[in-house]
Amino acid sequence: MCPEPDAPLRVLVVDDHPIWRHGVAAGLEEAGSAVAGTAGDGAAALRVAAATRPGVVLLDLNLPDMSGAEVTRRLLAADPAVRVLILSASGERQDVLDAMTAGATGYLVKSAHFSELLAAVRSTAAGEAVFTPGLAGLVLGEYRRLASGSTRHRGGPGTPGRDASGRELPAASPPEKGRPAGEGPVTPRLTERETEVLRLVAKGMTYPEIAALLVLSPRTVQNHVQNTLIKLQLHNKAQLVRYAMEQGIA
Repeated sequence: MCPEPDAPLRVLVVDDHPIWRHGVAAGLEEAGSAVAGTAGDGAAALRVAAATRPGVVLLDLNLPDMSGAEVTRRLLAADPAVRVLILSASGERQDVLDAMTAGATGYLVKSAHFSELLAAVRSTAAGEAVFTPGLAGLVLGEYRRLASGSTRHRGGPGTPGRDASGRELPAASPPEKGRPAGEGPVTPRLTERETEVLRLVAKGMTYPEIAALLVLSPRTVQNHVQNTLIKLQLHNKAQLVRYAMEQGIA
């Protein structure tokens, strides 16, 4: 749920280490955010989120009862407007990809400075994709790998592969005309829907307006924008608009 313009951002802090959890919560409050609550496991996080409806959930990946990726999926299923920022000790490729596949808006490692965390929370609340330096390139690399088809997934060409947990990965995009299937495009390719959403964003339309026009949910529109940001290695909607104008999309 988005806060009113003058209302403090409401954040739910989820971590199974009490000292870390309460320390982060205290720091957020001191910086002007309103801590909607804290939780030490996934089940408690879902209960507190349902009761308090925070704008951002600051979520650890390694919880005692369920994975952070699963908690993310359940949070978004219950409230598509909530933003999830992963704060984890792990920067492993599969952990990052699992979180982003589940719908997290951003991913920050716990070695980040607290000022970075505060900035990431604010950016996440605005719907911007936020990553610890280096992780954006990792996610972008996965998009390029899928687009080029350079790695064969189980199930044969043209079918989606699966990650380590058995979930299906997105199917690779078809190669451009005149380009060999094994040779990835120099610039990541946007899907037709991503291009359509980008064009409307560049016209100044809001997510709800775009959702109504395209008969989608606002969360789906946000996901398209987030995926586009990751693919293009951009950081906010202003950069997206500039890209759209430069490419003649707007």
